[in-house]
Amino acid sequence: MSKTEIKWLDTPEKHDYPAAESYLSLIYDVQTVVTFIERLKQAPMTKFKAKDIFRASGLSLLGISNSRVERDRKKILDGQALSPLLLVRDTVNSKVVIADGYHRMCAVYGFEEDSNIPCKIC
Repeated sequence: MSKTEIKWLDTPEKHDYPAAESYLSLIYDVQTVVTFIERLKQAPMTKFKAKDIFRASGLSLLGISNSRVERDRKKILDGQALSPLLLVRDTVNSKVVIADGYHRMCAVYGFEEDSNIPCKIC
């Protein structure tokens, strides 16, 4: 069985930042969120293995029964490029917050846990 190639956009899509802001607003105060979003916009692109991001986030893996994960799996199989993840280091709680891209992460992990995932992190 051949390995499925996962394609990535060079940078996050513009709508990823408002999505990250919405999610982060549930966890942090407004000024902290504004600071995180500005830092994410300025952060360089980097890569981390899917399994390491999952471990650092402490989140559960969603399966293909989730419609958004399934949508992203279909994109992968169709050869469409995915948007990189937006990550925030929460040093107080010793974890990484997946500010945007959780469903993409779950979809990618289902294909290859050692996949290097492009992301921005602050």
